[in-house]
Amino acid sequence: MTVIPKYDIREVEEKWYKYWMDNRYFYSTVDERTPYTIVIPPPNVTGVLHMGHMLNNTIQDVLIRRARLKGFNACWVPGTDHASIATEAKVVAKLKAEGINKDDLSREEFLEHAWEWTHKHGGIILEQLKKLGASCDWERTKFTMDDDMSASVTKVFVDLYNKGLIYRGYRMVNWDPEAKTTLSDEEVIYQEKQGTLYYLQYKIKGSEDTVTIATTRPETILGDTAICINPGDERFTHLKGKTAIVPLANREVPIIEDEYVDIEFGTGCLKVTPAHDENDKILGEKHNLEVIDIFNEDATLNFYGLHYEGKDRFEVRKEIVKELEASGILIKTENHLNKVGTSERTGAVIEPRLSDQWFLKMKELAQPALDAVLEKDVNLVPEKFLNTYKHWMENVRDWNISRQLWWGHRIPAFYYGPGKEDFVVAETLEAALERAREKSGDPKLSHYDIKQDNDALDTWFSSWLWPISVFNGILEPENEEVNYYYPTNDLVTAPEILFFWVARMIMAGYEFRKEKPFTHVYLTGIVRDKQRRKMSKSLGNSPDPLGLIHQYGADGVRVGMLLSSPAGNDLMFDEDLCKQGSGFINKIWNSFKLIKSWEVDEKREQADSSKMAVKWFKARFQQSLRELEDHYNKYRMSDVLMTTYKLVWDDYCSWFLEMVKPPFGEAIDSQTYKDVIAILEDNLKILHPFIPFVSEEIWQQLEKRSPQDALIVAQWPAMKNFDIEIIDQFAFASEVVAGIRNIRKSKNISFKDEISLQVINTEKASNDFNSVIAKLGNLSQISSVDQKVEGAFSFRIKSNEYFIPVEGAIDVEAERKKLTEELEYTRGFLNSVEKKLNNERFVSNAPESVVAVEKAKQADAQSKIEVLEASLASLK
Repeated sequence: MTVIPKYDIREVEEKWYKYWMDNRYFYSTVDERTPYTIVIPPPNVTGVLHMGHMLNNTIQDVLIRRARLKGFNACWVPGTDHASIATEAKVVAKLKAEGINKDDLSREEFLEHAWEWTHKHGGIILEQLKKLGASCDWERTKFTMDDDMSASVTKVFVDLYNKGLIYRGYRMVNWDPEAKTTLSDEEVIYQEKQGTLYYLQYKIKGSEDTVTIATTRPETILGDTAICINPGDERFTHLKGKTAIVPLANREVPIIEDEYVDIEFGTGCLKVTPAHDENDKILGEKHNLEVIDIFNEDATLNFYGLHYEGKDRFEVRKEIVKELEASGILIKTENHLNKVGTSERTGAVIEPRLSDQWFLKMKELAQPALDAVLEKDVNLVPEKFLNTYKHWMENVRDWNISRQLWWGHRIPAFYYGPGKEDFVVAETLEAALERAREKSGDPKLSHYDIKQDNDALDTWFSSWLWPISVFNGILEPENEEVNYYYPTNDLVTAPEILFFWVARMIMAGYEFRKEKPFTHVYLTGIVRDKQRRKMSKSLGNSPDPLGLIHQYGADGVRVGMLLSSPAGNDLMFDEDLCKQGSGFINKIWNSFKLIKSWEVDEKREQADSSKMAVKWFKARFQQSLRELEDHYNKYRMSDVLMTTYKLVWDDYCSWFLEMVKPPFGEAIDSQTYKDVIAILEDNLKILHPFIPFVSEEIWQQLEKRSPQDALIVAQWPAMKNFDIEIIDQFAFASEVVAGIRNIRKSKNISFKDEISLQVINTEKASNDFNSVIAKLGNLSQISSVDQKVEGAFSFRIKSNEYFIPVEGAIDVEAERKKLTEELEYTRGFLNSVEKKLNNERFVSNAPESVVAVEKAKQADAQSKIEVLEASLASLK
């Protein structure tokens, strides 16, 4: 007998993670095996582990560990994203706290601070993932600002520009005044907010007439350059060809006509501010209107803002409303529900702004990526996201790829003259200088005459290359690694970046490798609390992931996260799930302790009950293995876990070990013990992807293993033919055992006392499991009879009747006394109920519901009396 110490979560997890790392089990290199590759969705270098990361990376680790067990060359590439906006914001905040203004630094000085911050904080989240058990190939860790990654981004930009797919244009963009940069359409989150509609009067020059304009942004009147009416609106025929006076600014602006104006909407008149609204910009270009931009880059008003210059837009809104009201220009207000665009990164309200920016044409790139998903070359799991993907791709707009930031990949465009077209695009300064000399016709141009674009590229412009660039497939398209590991197999990510990242990676795959970047995209749900709120630090409803791991162990948390997280559906997280996961770990550990406590007798014969138990569980295991394969193939990760959970908890712990357990104080035969260990080892293999630490601990304690024999690199159980009939036979036998145990419990028959069982076997049930039934029911014998046994307790399974003779099983006199007392009490109770029901006043005056309750009591009592009388009769 071996005494197993208490399971120490932290000691075990630290020990085995170090062991795995020391033996380089996570490391992958090109060999003759079939590769299985996952690239991690790179978390922001600014980030720390949150519940979404926990769910996502647990799923990835399950997939990669299973692939390793199945003999694939498993490669999980980790890394982080430089996160331009988020990182720059943190560095700016840090500098501000130190009394340093970013504007007082050169670009190079600021980048020194940014790199210092990145080196200090950048690896935190990856270290935290190790606590979760993530078996990434850490030797391959990539950062989107690594030299080779940066060179890949630059090369792609230049190639796309030379193909005519990248261009510079003066466009209306989404401006984040807090980050002081433009954002792509996909980085703007629209929220419905209660606002105000302000009705303002504009005077008509040369008359007493006025027109009423409705606006939600009264501060923008200072940028108005026209009033627009519908040419078919008879209400305003008299205004055609006239000019209006902009309130406060006292500027004359033309009254223009355009069918864009909806006669039925609002006042029928529209103020036109081309610098601050996309539709107004289109009207302005069509009617050749002046463009007046009233905002600075931080959304304070510039000199066009008159006496409001230097004030924030929202402060101005409050003050200008008061001024307009005092001047009699504001005639009324109304509540107005409006969609407001906010920055995904900073939460700031977005300002539409005209700006020179770099754009990537998307239509040509999008079509192969759309076809790949529609034709199932790339599979979205679950498929419900297909329509969303299709809608996005069919309505794709050009991608604004430039950002007004210093942290990030600097745009490789170099200016050599004052004109808008006086620039070249090149991978290096030397190449840019050579091209600039050619384009300008000036061979004397030097390095001092050209200046690189100040803008950085959108962070997603580097991460869309991720599955290729982590294997250096951009710079060296035919290198051994990219040809071996690409395309990758599975991508696990969140639905909210389906277009941001997933679609763009598919585009990049077909553009730069002429093939898909991955085969399956598993889209996880959002982790929410019990009130269905998204977990976030701001709401204070998100537990500390490392705190959960410390309390419940990584294995317990992993099980808890996956117990109820079907693909694409939100996970309603409750800490009780982790408690359940921890309970599962304890159950497995205690079953292992039980096995190791048994003495083995080499001479003892194997009992029939043990033989049948082994045959049954092996068949049940094979049946479950097929279910697991189906669930894995369909990416039903919760179903994989639940199938495994039920097999181990119910079939293995609750049934199998009870069937083979030797009687107290006796030894187990050697053959059964060998079978038990073999079965446990197979169980550990299918458990390992979900609970890697405890499974490795038990595996290593079963016998002394060499590093080559560690569980992490063991062989996944092979599928074999199995006998479904034996599974059905045991299912029937287990019901018989349950019936016996119910009789014992209800009749106070000690489980230590042997009893006999007789059966009318009309079902022609197999006798193969009689030895098991006898052991689990503690029966002295099982015999067949042709008719009911008088004076016996009975139960029925399907059409079979089972009898346990009373004599010898219980103290008849004591049982008769107990049943008689219970019968007398029940008869008295029934009598009191019937008195009420026989009372006409009670029945007439009491509410129907009260009478119904009494009738139900009457029926229950009558039924119980019948049972008690039958039980008493059986004791005669």
